[in-house]
Amino acid sequence: MSAKTNTSKEKGGASASPDRLAATLLLDAPASRVRGVSPARAGALEKLGVRTVRDLLTHYPRRYVDLSSVCTVAEARIGSACTIQGTVHEIKLKRPRPKLTLVEIALVDQTGLLVVTAFRQPWLMDTVRAGAQVAVAGKVEFSYGFKRMTNPYLEVLGDEPATGMIIPVHPACEKVSAAWMRRLVGNALEATCGVLDPLPLDLRAKYRLMSRGCALRAIHFPQAMPEAHEARRRLAYEELLMLELFLMQQSAERSRDVEPVAHVTDGPRLRALAASLPFALTDEQASARDEILGAMAAPRVANHMLLGDVGTGKTVVAAHALAAAADTGGQAFLMAPTEVLARQHAKSLGALFDAAGVTYALLTGSTSAAERADAVARSAAGEIDVLIGTHALLEDDVVAPRLTLAVVDEQQRFGVDQRAKLLSKGAAPDALFLTATPIPRTLALALFGSLTLSYIKHRPHDAARRTTCVVAKSERGRAYDAAAAALARGEQVYVVCPLIGKSSEERDELAGKGAAAREGDAEEAFHPTVAIEDDADMADDDVTAATQEAAFLSAKVFPDHEVALLHGGMPAAEKQAVMDRFRAGEIGVLVATTVIEVGVDVPRATVMIVEDADRFGLSQLHQLRGRVGRGSLPAQVFLVSASKQEAALARLRAMETTDDGYELAAFDLSLRREGDILGNRQSGASALKLVNVVRDQGIIEAANADARAIMEVDPLLEEPDHAALAREMRALFAQERAVVGG
Repeated sequence: MSAKTNTSKEKGGASASPDRLAATLLLDAPASRVRGVSPARAGALEKLGVRTVRDLLTHYPRRYVDLSSVCTVAEARIGSACTIQGTVHEIKLKRPRPKLTLVEIALVDQTGLLVVTAFRQPWLMDTVRAGAQVAVAGKVEFSYGFKRMTNPYLEVLGDEPATGMIIPVHPACEKVSAAWMRRLVGNALEATCGVLDPLPLDLRAKYRLMSRGCALRAIHFPQAMPEAHEARRRLAYEELLMLELFLMQQSAERSRDVEPVAHVTDGPRLRALAASLPFALTDEQASARDEILGAMAAPRVANHMLLGDVGTGKTVVAAHALAAAADTGGQAFLMAPTEVLARQHAKSLGALFDAAGVTYALLTGSTSAAERADAVARSAAGEIDVLIGTHALLEDDVVAPRLTLAVVDEQQRFGVDQRAKLLSKGAAPDALFLTATPIPRTLALALFGSLTLSYIKHRPHDAARRTTCVVAKSERGRAYDAAAAALARGEQVYVVCPLIGKSSEERDELAGKGAAAREGDAEEAFHPTVAIEDDADMADDDVTAATQEAAFLSAKVFPDHEVALLHGGMPAAEKQAVMDRFRAGEIGVLVATTVIEVGVDVPRATVMIVEDADRFGLSQLHQLRGRVGRGSLPAQVFLVSASKQEAALARLRAMETTDDGYELAAFDLSLRREGDILGNRQSGASALKLVNVVRDQGIIEAANADARAIMEVDPLLEEPDHAALAREMRALFAQERAVVGG
């Protein structure tokens, strides 16, 4: 099916009719303006993030039930997903154990019987009757002599079998069912019929894109699946173009009407720092250094991101940028998300700065009042070249009169406003963002399109092999044996306890519950993730579990070695003391929560055991295992899980097959949404509802190039062809107060 092209002649709405303008303005009206949205339904929709008519129109189906390609019971293949249409022969409510209900439906067609089991959905007894025509979509299994589906999507079709239908399955909730959601979306489409298209006609023609109105109707109610694919292509491109333009405008805004600093990149401090390095930079490190210094030397504000996998040496590359700022007569801030990491930076960079004649100070929440007053005063007087710190750098009295460079480490761990505030402390400082989160190039291009990018993908100590093994909880003795062997060799061990959360058994039980089960997508709805953004997020550490684990290991497993405990509830000084003793080799086993995810560098730590590993995302597990194998010694990581969910175990097994963080991130993205990888602190990430960076590489490249081309000729989007584009972008990002990289 070829894409439909809008051939109307409107230019940014200049010749649009009043009806079309009214339909367009309705997009930003409350969802209650849509027929059928009662006050109660409006409240339920708001809990789903649907507040406006635009939100309702972009509440896209998560999947489709294609009744135009129904198969029979006999044709259905075991282990495959399919749609089967038939007649309800019998429906029963069963209670196999207390607090557990299930509905069992015997569905027949002309070829055989399918048994449908729906856990915790007793309302089906009121909505499905014997003799009713229904369609079910799900995975076919075989047990007890029959083909079966468990928690499939189920649609009552009426008395007559339906043919040629594609039923969209929208995310729903208890008070707004999937059927009601379809009805409300249909009403919203009717109310906004004729809505103006923000994309310039030349771009629609260039890529043979549907008009916006056609695309919205086709993605919600396609006549055929190819039509839905074309609609998604059009709307995904629109999402990306808007986001790229938004980020590029924000980048331009930061440097408008200011005089940028062209940094000196061949000065004496930079040369002295390079000469003092006890090792040679790898080719990737040297290339990243040159790219960063080149951006800083240019007569424009630099906005650069350095993406480096765990242990690739990003900090030493950033040190060159900090030395260049000092050579230029400027000052620099280096902000880290945790005190552990900030102190490590001060320690590791301190020797280099001393050799290069770069003055520096450390400022964190636990810095004594006297030391803080001294650091703040010296910075304000311009006597400190580099101020290293945590969120403490954001305090109003922390100033640097000649701030020419701001470095944000683990930038995704800071909120948009925090990054903006740090940059606002200078007139137009160059910005360098560091991240160890493995972000594939396409995702980086989509979400950081206004930045220049450098990658470091290989660790300097690749000779130190690191293996990962997934073990069942009942077999974790294998991990203890490996840890004991490492301790006998004089090496050290991490044991990671998860944050408070539901047990594996509870999550397995949840997988059959609620709206997600009704939608046939429980694994997505209850996907376990743990996000660690900064020290404050450690407040909910499961201290009891960690304490009990440490006591058990000390008494029963490693009685001949010191076992210490580290968690987020400890005072900063106590945490630092534990880490210092662990670095010094005085502690053999460190039981910790994910406070160790970043900022810990102990070369003799060679074994890591992660309890309940299925609670973490792959990127977070990769960050954690980056704490071992940082020296020349081989390392082992054991991911312990009691989960019986095959999807969760398959995710963990991906950790066994590759040690490449970018490959893992791509795999994670193929299973999850982009926002799950980056967290909700990434400005603009919420705008990407349809984009999949694994699948949409071509669309991302095209949108980025088109946005740059538009910005070159019309940076303020003032031309008539761009008027509708500008209005739409302002509406989409009205709540965003982003900075570049934000």
